[in-house]
Amino acid sequence: MEIELIDDILESLLFVSGDGLKISDICELLELQKSEVTGAVKRLQKKFGGKSGIHLITYNGKIQFASNPEYSDVIACVLNPIKEKALSTPAMETLSIIAYRQPVTRLDVEHIRGVNCDYALQALLKNNLIEIVGRKESLGKPLLFGTTENFLKRFGIEDITQLPDRDALLEKIRDIEESTPAPDEEQLYNYAQVDENGTPDFLQGEELLEIDGSDAEAAATETD
Repeated sequence: MEIELIDDILESLLFVSGDGLKISDICELLELQKSEVTGAVKRLQKKFGGKSGIHLITYNGKIQFASNPEYSDVIACVLNPIKEKALSTPAMETLSIIAYRQPVTRLDVEHIRGVNCDYALQALLKNNLIEIVGRKESLGKPLLFGTTENFLKRFGIEDITQLPDRDALLEKIRDIEESTPAPDEEQLYNYAQVDENGTPDFLQGEELLEIDGSDAEAAATETD
């Protein structure tokens, strides 16, 4: 298959798909070598780069068209009704812990932060930044949380090994927080389906952690 034809087909696939496409799937279905597809990706990244309104991004072995981050403020202004909600400060801190220590349980996060994290987790799940990746082989088999592909896309990294230092990640997360007013705790509580004890549906059946001052101090010391 000619180089120009590969480029045109790949461009069409990305436009029609909207979502990320696995490079391995493209190679298999089009009967192309990986080098042919990656070469086309590099050429399209050059074509859709710089001041172009569309950029070609790569993450986790996938490729996808995305808007140029340089125009994010204008796009947010025009598309405000469907813009993703901002993250609260507790959610930001919770996300950074999960990103660097995944897979982790809710109790792990709460021991580090020293506060209850039910609604921070709910906000991150709602925004598709974290997901349940399994259960820990310990008493009660608590849920394990990890980051999603959407997390990689939103923070511009190809895979979890490319995470920046923690301060740089928090700065990127703050950019999201400052874009729109953060939801308050009541909004998050109303979003979650809770039982008569006030437990969100995604934590039903798990042991709830009650942290007193000494526990919080010990948790903070442990992470220093």
